[in-house]
Amino acid sequence: MTVLVLGATGFVGRSLVTALAELEDTVRAASRTAPRRSADGERPGSRWIYCDLARPETLPPALEGIDVAYYLVHSMGGHGDDFRETDRRCARQLARAAAHSSCRRIVYLGGVAPRGRPSEHLASRLEVGEILRAGAVPTLELRASMIVGNGSASWQIVRDLAARLPVMVLPRWLESKTCPIALPDVIAALLDAREVPLAGSTWFDIPGPDVLSAREMLAIVAALDGRHVPSIRVPVLTPGLSAMWLKLVSGAEYALARELVLGLTEDLLPQRSFWDITGRPPRWSFRAAAACALATEAPLSGIARALEAIVRRVGPHTRPERDRGPGDSSDRRT
Repeated sequence: MTVLVLGATGFVGRSLVTALAELEDTVRAASRTAPRRSADGERPGSRWIYCDLARPETLPPALEGIDVAYYLVHSMGGHGDDFRETDRRCARQLARAAAHSSCRRIVYLGGVAPRGRPSEHLASRLEVGEILRAGAVPTLELRASMIVGNGSASWQIVRDLAARLPVMVLPRWLESKTCPIALPDVIAALLDAREVPLAGSTWFDIPGPDVLSAREMLAIVAALDGRHVPSIRVPVLTPGLSAMWLKLVSGAEYALARELVLGLTEDLLPQRSFWDITGRPPRWSFRAAAACALATEAPLSGIARALEAIVRRVGPHTRPERDRGPGDSSDRRT
């Protein structure tokens, strides 16, 4: 196949480009900025091209001769911009351009729909899926909750909270349930999405094998590092205050932290599983994916390393539970 990856220098895009090239697909890795030579440079079997979804004239050359286009682009907001309108416009422009190209399928990686009202960020992700699925080119939308791996903003916040909190404050949103999924399982789903039979545009969830609350994820990550974090429950902690708390502990941008909190005010549980179609469920448990991410993360800055060393000396300890392999899921793909 000849494949276009939009958002190729992002967290998921980099791994997907590598995986597609290993399958000997011809890969066009598209982004608005040139890849960093050390981390995001061209892989064997791939070629970087410039493409900006906000500039429609860049789309036809990118789509020329393409069989499948991956849409891995979304905005997080901030800086006063209307990110929902930006996302709408970009999705519409891609759908129109794809309709006049050789593209036979669009694969979009979106977010899980909550049972209740979605946050602005999740609503935008879901709306992009609706726009692409309404286009002329058949579109497969895969919906993921937290993706576990180094480079994932939501994983980084969970990792930092687990490593840096001497005491865990538990607002209500930390009890919301979700099914986090490891990056390798996301890549496997995206690869299968190229060829899985489709009657038309549709969507599926790609859940990990564990149903966990954010509180349980924090406890697991702390245990992997040999810590037991005491907890204090609080009846109310607004999204704004929670975001300030996350920013203080993890250094995450306020807008990103707030969207994470708002996204967790409702359970994010699967409704239609992609694994029922492929017959190949995810391999990695949350514990195994978290252990692998911790074992392979980049060295910390001096201040962060010192802070975490101090926190590790405080409070009760357990034996570290480091494990770098896939989890206990029954499907053992090689």
